[in-house]
Amino acid sequence: MSQARPSLQPTLTKGQHAALKNLTITGYLEGTSFLLLLGIAMPLKYMFDIPEAVGYVGPVHGILFVAYVVVLVITASRIKMPLWALPAGVLGSFLPFGPFVFDYFLKKRLRK
Repeated sequence: MSQARPSLQPTLTKGQHAALKNLTITGYLEGTSFLLLLGIAMPLKYMFDIPEAVGYVGPVHGILFVAYVVVLVITASRIKMPLWALPAGVLGSFLPFGPFVFDYFLKKRLRK
């Protein structure tokens, strides 16, 4: 017997579901750019004296970080997010793997 996972669809309107999807995509892009910056670009700069990688990845990550925070605020205004969600989302963007963990817990909470 297989158990169906609860969907977010019944509790969210179409617009809210689209806002949550945009947040997920932006969070994954921002989180990936942060991991690239920490795991590849910075080691290239400081261990191998190749600063060009940070010159490319750094600004992209900066733009994605700002976009993530803006999308997070917009999504928080469209979806009835728990009180902890907005500060946790911003804090998560400063931590490696933070946006991925935040996305998991937010969706888990919204399913209830």
